[in-house]
Amino acid sequence: MNSIIIDYTLHLADTTLILAQRNAEWCGHGPVLEQDIAITNISLDLLGQSRNFYQYAAVLIGDNATEDSLAYLRKEREFKNLLLVEQANGDWAQTILRQYLFSQFQYLLFEQLQNCKNDQLAAIAAKSIKETAYHVRWSSEWVIRLGDGTEESHDRITNAVDQLWRYTGEMFEPANYETIVDVTTLKNDWLQKVTTIFNEATLSIPANAFMQTGGKDGKHTEQLGFILTELQYMQRTYPAAEW
Repeated sequence: MNSIIIDYTLHLADTTLILAQRNAEWCGHGPVLEQDIAITNISLDLLGQSRNFYQYAAVLIGDNATEDSLAYLRKEREFKNLLLVEQANGDWAQTILRQYLFSQFQYLLFEQLQNCKNDQLAAIAAKSIKETAYHVRWSSEWVIRLGDGTEESHDRITNAVDQLWRYTGEMFEPANYETIVDVTTLKNDWLQKVTTIFNEATLSIPANAFMQTGGKDGKHTEQLGFILTELQYMQRTYPAAEW
């Protein structure tokens, strides 16, 4: 049972860490200063969530494990993050849609997780859900703005849907360690909420899309390797270095 909780906690930690790293790539490059700051703050929120999950996982693992060792010293196949969050930033539309699709799922997940029997995971979810509510609101407003905006903005967000939708199905396909919250029960609510936003944005949900899976079990796209190369560079080049 302990190994199941460890794997599940690492899955939650890895997913938020990798998305935080992706969003952080926008720091200093956002379309306007206000939104540059907004997405940087979202990145920091996600990083804080990942730290909480990693700290709990380290306690469960023992053997001198730390949040740093779990983030910086594990290899690609050991990461259990969703494939969606490792996808390239692309343009602003793709980044926004990636954030919205994940945040809408994460909010529903945390609603359930904050009531689970594991006190530590419940506490992290309860602490994080207010942040996640803001992430949903901010990203959904941008999806609508882009979809119902100019011809170019509509084309860009439509292309983002074509690129990213194939990675959404994995959120609702439970891995063998996902026993605390039944993610299959979140799909209908998630789809209903996404459909409402897409309708306002004059966007269509792809029909019969083939869904890519594997991230939860350590089978990733080539994108994760590039992310970890950058994320883990300092620790691997200067082992045990301290500031």
